[in-house]
Amino acid sequence: MLWNRLRLTFDMIKFEHSVFALPFALTGALLAFREGGYIAEMRWKLLWIVLAMVGARSAAMAFNRLVDSDMDGRNPRTKMRHLPAGLLSRGFGWAFVVAASTVFVLAAGQLNPLCLHLAPLALAIVFFYSFTKRFTSFSHLVLGFSLGIAPAAAWIAVRGSLDPRILWLTAAVTFWTAGFDVIYSCQDYEFDCAEGLASVPRLLGIARALRVSQAMHVLMVLCLLALVYTLRLGALSLTGVAAVVGLLLYEHSLVKPNDLSRVNAAFFTMNGYVSVLFFLFWAADIFLLKPGV
Repeated sequence: MLWNRLRLTFDMIKFEHSVFALPFALTGALLAFREGGYIAEMRWKLLWIVLAMVGARSAAMAFNRLVDSDMDGRNPRTKMRHLPAGLLSRGFGWAFVVAASTVFVLAAGQLNPLCLHLAPLALAIVFFYSFTKRFTSFSHLVLGFSLGIAPAAAWIAVRGSLDPRILWLTAAVTFWTAGFDVIYSCQDYEFDCAEGLASVPRLLGIARALRVSQAMHVLMVLCLLALVYTLRLGALSLTGVAAVVGLLLYEHSLVKPNDLSRVNAAFFTMNGYVSVLFFLFWAADIFLLKPGV
């Protein structure tokens, strides 16, 4: 029974979508090691970083589902989600949030004292996002920042302090996530209008919202180029940026103001490719530039 409820919970929070932000967090860690680190230390650091990342994301997703369960029940697109459909109890959902948050804090404590001290702030940020759609159209950027802090946190986990240069990657992930969240939220345009919820599509209409999404992804690419420049990365990193550009162009070609039928392909499939390919190119560049990492 417990395993079945856990399986349903992992399905509810789309556990497999950890792939969206995890590669960027790992890139932040590798960039920090590139500035000075040892392979024996890196293995354990990466393990705790992965556990912390997965714990924080799982807690945030479950918290979001709990906070939005009544709203999800009124939305034709989401009314069959696990909580409004009665497949999971709210009590179990809250227990999962506590358990996942505990995993995150314990993992942060294994990294260094600064990570442990910042853990409550990180949880506050990712939990805060769940309320933002009720009062601001900038909720997409708050979600983006919730994922964007991951590479900066990974840098702190490795180095024990924050280097302002890694904030270019935080900004890139923020704009990337906000951009694809705007696309995803276009599906709920009519529901948001009826419920009085704030979103870029409701504020500007679907056509202009898609242009805002495109602009955010342009900003993402510019931030990545700034990071390449400030950290003096090589050709493989630039190739990774080019791959991201190609995938984002294709992602935006899948969605039209009068045709949102391929939003899921644009949101889930293409963004998974973006994060994984980005990591592979940048990891290769980092290791080639510093073989001792």
